[in-house]
Amino acid sequence: MIDRLQAQISAKKSPILVGLDPLFDRLPPALKPEKPSREAAALALYRFNEALLEAIADLVPAVKLQMACYELYGPAGLEAFERSVVKAKALGLFVIDDSKRGDIGSTAALYAAGHLGAAPLGRLSGPLAAQDFVTINPYLGSDGLDPFYKEALAQDKGVYVLVRTSNPSARQYQEAQIEGRALFEQIALDLQAQAQAHQGSCGYAPFGAVVGATWPAEAAKLRAMMPNVPFLVPGYGAQGGAGIDVMPCFDGAGQGALINSSRGIIFAFETEKTHDFAGAARRATLAMRQDLIDAFKQTGKLPVGWD
Repeated sequence: MIDRLQAQISAKKSPILVGLDPLFDRLPPALKPEKPSREAAALALYRFNEALLEAIADLVPAVKLQMACYELYGPAGLEAFERSVVKAKALGLFVIDDSKRGDIGSTAALYAAGHLGAAPLGRLSGPLAAQDFVTINPYLGSDGLDPFYKEALAQDKGVYVLVRTSNPSARQYQEAQIEGRALFEQIALDLQAQAQAHQGSCGYAPFGAVVGATWPAEAAKLRAMMPNVPFLVPGYGAQGGAGIDVMPCFDGAGQGALINSSRGIIFAFETEKTHDFAGAARRATLAMRQDLIDAFKQTGKLPVGWD
């Protein structure tokens, strides 16, 4: 899985991850139903995603769907989520299910099967979940992580573990000291141990880390601590991060990270003041790619063949 994702990043010369995190109140007026209902709202979310996916599919290797945006609308919202995943896969994109799950034992195993595997149906199993990765919360320790690692390996899929998140209050708990090191550093060391044992030919494992762009100095330290762990990097764009800020998340060859932008791309039409929301998203994606390319050049990390 991770080798295929890295190949897609290289083929498109783009480490961009677009977050499909639609908010009903910010949808283009033309997509909003006249008679609001959960079902109508969920359908509007899907139509928004569908147009965005068709506009950006040739520019990015992957998309990320924030589950909360869809669960809000009940069964219809979950259907919109699933339809969006299927559409993205049909366009050749990798899909990250951003659900940040966290539980233990049999419950964690059920979550892992639901997001990465298949539901048991007696002697049979249901269809395999279409998404490729899921985000998970490490707070419960190995009891909460191991079932996801096991399912990911069994299904040739992957996970991204929350390590150093981009939100301002992250330091409240993530910087707590444990035997002389911060909690997020201990999580990083444990994750690297798992990744080292399961790395692909590209040198990275299907076990990744969420590392915020808002902590560039710490990102550099974490990259050194986790040489076999791919990074999912939130915080670009709307949260203040720029191309130069995310460079510490890449290795010396410009590999090993996906840089996420959600609001800055999917709501770019608001900034442009245009009704062409899909076109605005494409233009924002192109601008982001150029920003990253410029930063790669500035830091001497431009991947081979990207010039």
